[in-house]
Amino acid sequence: MSTPDASQEIPPASKANWKKLVANYRKPSTPKAMIQIANTIVAYILIWIGMYFALKVSWWLVVPLMCIGGGLLIRVFIIFHDCGHGSYLKSRQANDILGFICGVLTFTPYMHWRWEHAVHHASSGDLDRRGIGDIWTMTLSEYLAAPKRTRILYRIARNPVVMFLIAPVLLLTIYQRFSARNAKPRERRSVWFMNLAILLIYSGVAYLFGIWNYLIIQAGISMIAGGAGVWLFYVQHQFEDVVWERKEGWEFAVAAMEGSSYYKLPPVLQWFSGNIGFHHIHHLSPQIPNYHLQKCHESDPFFASVPPVTLKESWKTVRLKLWDEKNRRLVGFEAVRDPRSFRDTEERNVQEASDGARQSIVDA
Repeated sequence: MSTPDASQEIPPASKANWKKLVANYRKPSTPKAMIQIANTIVAYILIWIGMYFALKVSWWLVVPLMCIGGGLLIRVFIIFHDCGHGSYLKSRQANDILGFICGVLTFTPYMHWRWEHAVHHASSGDLDRRGIGDIWTMTLSEYLAAPKRTRILYRIARNPVVMFLIAPVLLLTIYQRFSARNAKPRERRSVWFMNLAILLIYSGVAYLFGIWNYLIIQAGISMIAGGAGVWLFYVQHQFEDVVWERKEGWEFAVAAMEGSSYYKLPPVLQWFSGNIGFHHIHHLSPQIPNYHLQKCHESDPFFASVPPVTLKESWKTVRLKLWDEKNRRLVGFEAVRDPRSFRDTEERNVQEASDGARQSIVDA
């Protein structure tokens, strides 16, 4: 991850007048929303129509359309996500209706997901409130104290193949079909209404395409969109310089600016990911719709001072598995195998200073 120079250090989030800075970007824009609906939701439906006719010619024509469909489905989910925050359209009812439609396309129950995601925003970066709407993350001490069965399960869950290929498909097809134990009646009902809508609509789609053709196409699109979606969520909260705190030291603005990344993607990937790489802005003010995130980021040095995680740098985050509370950083499983390589930060800094002084004497 790139490091800013001294003149670009991040201002203390708790002291910045950030509410004034984000105020102008929290207003939904109907024209921008309509353009996105056309180039995302309508385009996604047209891709399915295109695949229906392409099947009559060759699967070689279907495959590239599947890839485009997977990318568009990520954008559909971002619209769904903004509707859940009530930020996409001016009307709450319009947000809920559009959110339900996007939920059918993404196989995600709208009200239930909205509730879980609200918990995520209220607790992101808080070590004492992990477990809802986030990726399973253990501290180093928790892992070392855990029974062998838990450690094996954790290693399986954090395996890249499982996390980014297998888990996303299971999440969309199975996990989302059930409500959480502590969900309220409205959220429970939303799961069953969504299940019914999915059953009715996609039974018709499967009838038109043929059951096996439909399953292959849906599986391919789900793997592309789901894998990329989980990857984006992972990088947004599991990067090298992330800051997590215990509940007593947790602050909302600090958790947003230092516990969420600015994932700087190439323009094409930024478009397909619906600007969600500006995740520090989103967590600071979830009421900002995705089409205003970049402008907000560029509006003030307070936002632009957040060091970006580039596409190249983001691949390194895969090795990060555990939160080391003592040294306040994410570490890999090598910390368990070789604890000597993870000495206390202060001890390591003292040793480096000592080595530097010794080298200066030798050079002299």
